[in-house]
Amino acid sequence: MFKAEHRLMGRIVAVKVLPRHRSTPDAIASFTREIRAQAQFDHENLVRAFDAGHDGNVYFLVTEFVPGTDLRRLVRVRGKLSMQDAATIISQAARGLGHAHSRGLVHRDVKPGNLLVTPDGQTKVSDLGLASFLGVDDPDDPRAGRIVGTADYLSPEHIISPSHLSAASDIYSLGCTMYYAVTGKVPFPGGTSRDKARRHCEEIPLNPRRFNLELTDDFVDVVAAMMEKDPKRRLATAQDVIQRLAPWAGEAVPPALGEVVAPATQLPGSLPPAMPSQNSDTEPGWFEDLEDVAEGSASQVTQRTDPVASAEHETERDLPGAPRAVPIEAEAPWFLAVLFFVPLLTAAGLLVTSIAIKALR
Repeated sequence: MFKAEHRLMGRIVAVKVLPRHRSTPDAIASFTREIRAQAQFDHENLVRAFDAGHDGNVYFLVTEFVPGTDLRRLVRVRGKLSMQDAATIISQAARGLGHAHSRGLVHRDVKPGNLLVTPDGQTKVSDLGLASFLGVDDPDDPRAGRIVGTADYLSPEHIISPSHLSAASDIYSLGCTMYYAVTGKVPFPGGTSRDKARRHCEEIPLNPRRFNLELTDDFVDVVAAMMEKDPKRRLATAQDVIQRLAPWAGEAVPPALGEVVAPATQLPGSLPPAMPSQNSDTEPGWFEDLEDVAEGSASQVTQRTDPVASAEHETERDLPGAPRAVPIEAEAPWFLAVLFFVPLLTAAGLLVTSIAIKALR
């Protein structure tokens, strides 16, 4: 992605370029689909497309330049967000997604890295590279029937039946995104993409209040409603999300919130290097190796998402300052070891002391 200026109009824009070494027929077809999908939208909460084309075998897409940062980096720099800030960002993202859904598209890769927050407090959904038409078989889609997206935010039905997605699939991913925003952690940290996919289908995440004590029960209930395993029980539309978050959401996040780092869309190398983090989300991709997960988890999709999960599901060290959620099974061996070794060491110490006293005599 490059930042550029139109020589005649003087407009600052972002230019997304398909790398020449990746310009395979499938990659070009996917990039062309992204261009056509983005060209359909004109909404304040979606990144707008201005132009597209190719110069030889270099394909490009020109979009509006969005100053500010993305939600992923915002959380990594600022830490977990308040209910008000998170609700405002997610509500605005829901408006953009609702616009896309109304035109027959599902995003398929909703995640913190694809929500851009501007300095004036506006949120825009970006990157429609994995978007798919709702309820339509598209023979030109090279990813049709495949599990695509980012493993930390895949909905259970996306894993089990990737050919039959709905707007509710994006709602689940948006719920995972809100979980990340208020906790600084993905719902199922640690493990491989296969592990994450299985947990999305079969397990429930830790209660976000374990990592953010300021969250109210009502707010946690909204997160849970967005992350229901069964799409029939989940909040079904973007408008449902907006209505449920209305008690906390404002018109815009505080202006300073979008100014934490340099613009999110910049020339390569112009942003400060991101620090590696175990809490960051995985990269998007095609997950052809998850078919066995889908086959083994089909019966689990109807599980209800309880807002409270047990501690043994945690697999990663908590954020600094957050309540520590220690796996139950990890505590038992240490506890038994203490019970066994302390008396033994005490007895050995007494024996050594007794021998030393006798030697002195």
